[in-house]
Amino acid sequence: MSDAVKIPHSDSDIEAKSYRDLHRPASQFECRSDYLDHELKIMKPRRFGLNLPIRDFRFELEDLVPALAGTLGIIAMYSAVMMSWAEGLTAAWDHVNLGKEFAIEVSRVEMLIPALLFCVLASGIVNPKANLAGNHGPMIPLIGTIALAGAHPLALAILIGMFGLLLSFFKGGSKLVNLTSEGTAGGLLIFLGLTGTISQINSIQDWAVGLQSGSVSSGSMGYIGFIVLGVTIALYALLAKLNKRWLAIPVCAFTSLVLALSLGAGFDIQFVTETGLPNLSPVYWWGSTEEGWMLGLPNAEHFIASLPFAILAVAMWSPDFLGHRIFQELNYPKKTEKVLMDVDDTMTMCSVRQMVGTAIGGGNITSSWGTYMIPAAIAKRPIPAGSILLGLLVMLIAILGFPMDVAVWPPVMRVALLVGVSLPLLEAGMQMVKDSKDSQAAGICIFGSAIVNPVFAWALTMLLDNNGLIGDKARAARLSVVDKIIIPVVVLIICLTAMLAVGMLEGQYGIQSWL
Repeated sequence: MSDAVKIPHSDSDIEAKSYRDLHRPASQFECRSDYLDHELKIMKPRRFGLNLPIRDFRFELEDLVPALAGTLGIIAMYSAVMMSWAEGLTAAWDHVNLGKEFAIEVSRVEMLIPALLFCVLASGIVNPKANLAGNHGPMIPLIGTIALAGAHPLALAILIGMFGLLLSFFKGGSKLVNLTSEGTAGGLLIFLGLTGTISQINSIQDWAVGLQSGSVSSGSMGYIGFIVLGVTIALYALLAKLNKRWLAIPVCAFTSLVLALSLGAGFDIQFVTETGLPNLSPVYWWGSTEEGWMLGLPNAEHFIASLPFAILAVAMWSPDFLGHRIFQELNYPKKTEKVLMDVDDTMTMCSVRQMVGTAIGGGNITSSWGTYMIPAAIAKRPIPAGSILLGLLVMLIAILGFPMDVAVWPPVMRVALLVGVSLPLLEAGMQMVKDSKDSQAAGICIFGSAIVNPVFAWALTMLLDNNGLIGDKARAARLSVVDKIIIPVVVLIICLTAMLAVGMLEGQYGIQSWL
């Protein structure tokens, strides 16, 4: 082993030399983990500059893991979003009749151009400190309500983009992250991880039980779900013991695919997506009321109806971004601040991607890409190389078409989300709750999330925690009046107002909105 690797680089060496000068082959390190740690420490991403392979970063085998995970996740999420829009708009508009074919085609539009612009070019080359702009999962259940309220997908996208750019310009995202204590963040991650885990387990069980009504009529096939889940947990535990948890998504998803097929569930896969390009003309999607979305361009009424939902979507960004950055901090070694995702830059990227992606014909509601960032953090990889691979992979699958049908098959999709997102979120949250002070904030955050939702719980717990009513009183004493009262109160009021305006509390508790 060379002296350069035996003796760690000093801080002055790292500051003075370039990434190319500091790079050492993996063979010169005692283990793969040491090599990956060294790569994270010597990287110097250029914000809004030109980041090139070899000169500024390298492609590694580990980059395939978040690329595959992100691809599986985004196919599932985009399909769910577009199908929700199709159902909601068909119910809300007399002249609109949208179905599965529309949902698949518009999903492929979202997967092509935005993947090139924002995965390959933006987060891969121009600014690797900005996490990829993915999907806003918590907004999916609201899409039906958004459509029935008279909102327009393009009007909603423009408003979300404008609000997001304003917040990022004033550094609001990073400010809110800094004002969130470890206890509050830990409680948020525990709740999201636990509810996500339960949801994925239930989805697999429901799918397996539903197989009894398929072509196999001799009894129930619900046992398939039990076997798939049992093997998945055993594999996940084994990978954790071997310190190879970053392989969980490809290994567990592929094993679940083979296992489900071998147990006789293969007839459930329906290959319906043909190879080729979708219509990439914005005029087709938004130009008339007879094709595409069948809505035409938005008017003033559409913007008014979309306003509260846009506020709510952007209000949900900060806790989402917080969870993804925490994953990097928990898994990266010390002195790697330069490669951590920048919350404000990510917010800028999400805002621009929201407007551009919808303007060309899409309908996704954007947020930080969790199914990419969480596996990337576990694999100890920075953003750029995996982002480029993911973008190319997403574009390839969008053109081929038929892999989308496999990726959204429940044994593959649900297992990938279970081991790649939900379980790691749960584990990370538990790691952050270190003492009784943290547990107080975490407990209130979990309680509030269960009563209302994670956004309300985050805002309320931040207010209580920053004022020393719960959690670390010494931390509260160090905060200014603006940080303790003004910002948390304003955030809580905005969240409550947005939830009342969109009828979330009315639907849950019968509280009438005065807006």
